[in-house]
Amino acid sequence: MDFSHVALDDEDTAFLAHVRAFLTEHVTDDVRRRDRETGDNFDEGVHLAIGAAGYLQKEWTPGSEGGFTRVRRRIWELEKRRVHTPWVTWGTTAMVARAVAAFGKPELVEEVMPKVFSGEVRMCLGYTEPEGGSDVATCKTRAVRDGDQWVINGSKMFTTGAHNCQYVFLITNTDPDAPKHKSLTMFLVPLDLPGIEIQGIRTVDGDRTNIVYYTDVRVDEKYLLGEVNGGWTVLRGPLDAEHGAVAAAPDGLQDVAIMAHQAGFMSAAVDAVAASVTRPDPSGARLIDDGSVAYRLGRSAARLEAALSTPGIFGRVAQAQTMRDIAPELMDIAGAASVLPIDTDGAADGGASEYIYRFAPLAGIYGGTLEVFRNMIAQHVLGLGKPSYAPPVTKVS
Repeated sequence: MDFSHVALDDEDTAFLAHVRAFLTEHVTDDVRRRDRETGDNFDEGVHLAIGAAGYLQKEWTPGSEGGFTRVRRRIWELEKRRVHTPWVTWGTTAMVARAVAAFGKPELVEEVMPKVFSGEVRMCLGYTEPEGGSDVATCKTRAVRDGDQWVINGSKMFTTGAHNCQYVFLITNTDPDAPKHKSLTMFLVPLDLPGIEIQGIRTVDGDRTNIVYYTDVRVDEKYLLGEVNGGWTVLRGPLDAEHGAVAAAPDGLQDVAIMAHQAGFMSAAVDAVAASVTRPDPSGARLIDDGSVAYRLGRSAARLEAALSTPGIFGRVAQAQTMRDIAPELMDIAGAASVLPIDTDGAADGGASEYIYRFAPLAGIYGGTLEVFRNMIAQHVLGLGKPSYAPPVTKVS
């Protein structure tokens, strides 16, 4: 529930109308259909059109330096969300671009940044490894200096968008004998180099991610970001942004917590189920008139509102956990036809609750698992110390 109100002046009202018309023109039913079929969360035609219109640069640039004002930034974000603009690849690109601008060599910045804003260059995150889990600092992908180049060997899991990107923001280990946070070096690796193989993986909700193999990949020195073995410094900014561990602006013109885009699907499911149970059947009876249905639907709606109102890193956990909890409840309320997916004739709620049921496990993994986030809250907010994963000590009798 939104209790706020922002009065738009004439110029902002005109901006809203222009943005709405622009996105309606480009984010069509065909775009949304293709996005569901591919699971890419990316459409090159839409991305290039947004870049050509100057919106990528406006979104990335602070308002004090010529970017969107706070009000226009909020309008832009909400309108993109309203039409379900494929967005994930721009999200990773924007995070990486800040690290490139801060730590890249001048020639690399000149090579990359203008094409980021035109939409021609996209960048993905090369963090997780097949055996590494959410602790990215346990990186085993090796980078070894060879003259004025580096040779990289290893593999990365869940490199979402790699097949639509030109560069990967890659964590490597350049000193295996050093403590894990002092052994990391970051590179911006061109994905068209020999020795890189991208293999697609489809998740249970239909999204596509990738496993990427690096075999004797030779990378020039100019693609090194920051200092050798100083990668944790380079990584912290994008990692904090992905975790939602950034300070909130005092004006309230932003999402209460990260992943509100994903939580929007949960709102849509609650609305769709509410609509389905209030429609009378041929005899005039409505499911909502059953007290148990009304109670369970109301409880789901209340949990949704509470999750959407929970700020910061706490909201990240609340939204994903709530999606896991209410998705089966909504499907049960809507009945057997709720198992039919989106765009299927006869789906009880248009496939909305079935989608969030499949999406919920993924929502609790993106950017780190819920268990990792709960540990972060325990350690950094509640002061409970680091968790111990050591096996219990067995007493000798």
